[in-house]
Amino acid sequence: MRDLAGKWSVVPDWQSAVIATAGLAIRAILDLDQLMVSGDLDAWARASGVDGTGVGAFGAAQGGRYAARLARDRLLVVSNSPLAIATGWHGEGFAVTAISAGLQMFEVEGTALDAFIARGTTLDPSNASGSAALSFAGISAVVYRHDGKLRIHVDRGLAAYLWTWMETAAGNITAGSAK
Repeated sequence: MRDLAGKWSVVPDWQSAVIATAGLAIRAILDLDQLMVSGDLDAWARASGVDGTGVGAFGAAQGGRYAARLARDRLLVVSNSPLAIATGWHGEGFAVTAISAGLQMFEVEGTALDAFIARGTTLDPSNASGSAALSFAGISAVVYRHDGKLRIHVDRGLAAYLWTWMETAAGNITAGSAK
């Protein structure tokens, strides 16, 4: 049988993986809790104490517990500690799913951030949209700002691809600025 492993990107060691160029620093974020919330988001906010509005694409999330809007009735909730709310269906009209194992999160910062965003999407980063779910680097992602940095969540199976794309984009941006 043919060995096709060479066709796939090697998954980096996310604990130590860093892309550092003159204008960008990119790293994986590993220690945050991620939940998918679907249904009545007002009921979710009352039960959890987490805002049910959520930030859209390029919107600014703040604090250690926040939400990114994915659709009219869906949020990605990110927290620096697990929430005291059970997963599963809640009679108030919403469902909570633990999704930390399914999504890889990255954080990007630096003076070349706008050039990086321009390579990843055609959306204008100065205009926040209603949904943080968008196509970034050719794949589905959740993209917003947190503490002045860009945060990107992707399906874990696509994380090695995105990492390779980010390495290439950061290198091209640096090479372009050196001219």
